[in-house]
Amino acid sequence: MKKIIIILSYIIIFFNSNLLASEKQKILKVGLLAPLSGQYKELGNSLLYSLQLALEEINDESVFIIPRDSGFNDKDRLTKAIQDIRALGAKIIIGPINNDEFELVSKYNDLIFISPSNISPEFNNNIISVGVSLESQLDALSNFIKKQKKNRTVILYPENQYTNFVEKKLKNIKLQNFRTFKYNPDPQVLTGEIEILTNYSQRKKNLELRKKLYEDKEDEQSIKQLERLEQLYTLGEVNFDSVIIIDFGNNLKSVLTSLVYSDVNQDKVLFTTVNQWFDESIFYENTIKNMYYPSINYKEFKKFNNNYFKKFKSYPTEIAILAYDSLGLIYYAWKNNGKINSVNDFLFKNKIKGKIGTFSFKDRKVFQDLEIYKTDKNKFIKF
Repeated sequence: MKKIIIILSYIIIFFNSNLLASEKQKILKVGLLAPLSGQYKELGNSLLYSLQLALEEINDESVFIIPRDSGFNDKDRLTKAIQDIRALGAKIIIGPINNDEFELVSKYNDLIFISPSNISPEFNNNIISVGVSLESQLDALSNFIKKQKKNRTVILYPENQYTNFVEKKLKNIKLQNFRTFKYNPDPQVLTGEIEILTNYSQRKKNLELRKKLYEDKEDEQSIKQLERLEQLYTLGEVNFDSVIIIDFGNNLKSVLTSLVYSDVNQDKVLFTTVNQWFDESIFYENTIKNMYYPSINYKEFKKFNNNYFKKFKSYPTEIAILAYDSLGLIYYAWKNNGKINSVNDFLFKNKIKGKIGTFSFKDRKVFQDLEIYKTDKNKFIKF
């Protein structure tokens, strides 16, 4: 821990000393709002380290970072951090990481904020969110499902604090024929709800009734039919051919388990999900053959993590790569326009390639061109 603190202190001193030494030059000053102390300091440190990697790759002595501790859900500390950064002449800031702080930072109309938040792809006054949005993920999945010639999709999502947010986003999904299913995240309740969705009880009865037709017969064909039926759990198909599960972590695994328990045929039903950052724990969900999801570029993600580990002897948080790309994006806009005065300077005609993949800016929105990956034999494979 002492070593990490020493490295962090060195980085901050390095950033600020270079900034002061080059005050009279034409330079790009970029602020960073991050929780550099307290409960979430590892997250803040990870963002700061990722910017050091980005600086090394940019290799331009005219670019300087002004890091400040903004705390987490601490309005007073956030305000002070912004004012410190502004006082040093920076007009553009990476952060905040929490969209709950957007209302506060939006008051600083003379500044531009590039946030790793993924809540909304729309430009929010002086804020651009570059996180992997649900809109971009749903667009990628919609195209994928169409290419797989599936036309009866059910979208599953939990009833929680994000329900209204998800339902709002689903209004613009580009699928012709789909229905939604809202479930209780409690695993004990969830199983029963999935049974209703899949008509499990009736399909179970169908099997028992069919088996009775052959139980008292002794001809060879009937015996073979009964043997085949004995290998089944249900009889009859579900009334959908693809699912999109808007959930993650243990909740996602509970939904997958319930679907398999309800005997949903994975050879006929396409399983897809969102919000996956190559979580290897999904490999241990042995009930699932293939799971498909849209995501950032896996090779670049691994390369970034490996470079980060070589430099700092630890692995970055998931959003660190977004901070890395944010600095690259800011630098591109600065070099392309010669200056950055407003969020309109980021409305590029061409697509931008970053570590997370290719993204573009259109109609004051951020669009990510995500790739489809699948889990197969304990590997992440680009589809």
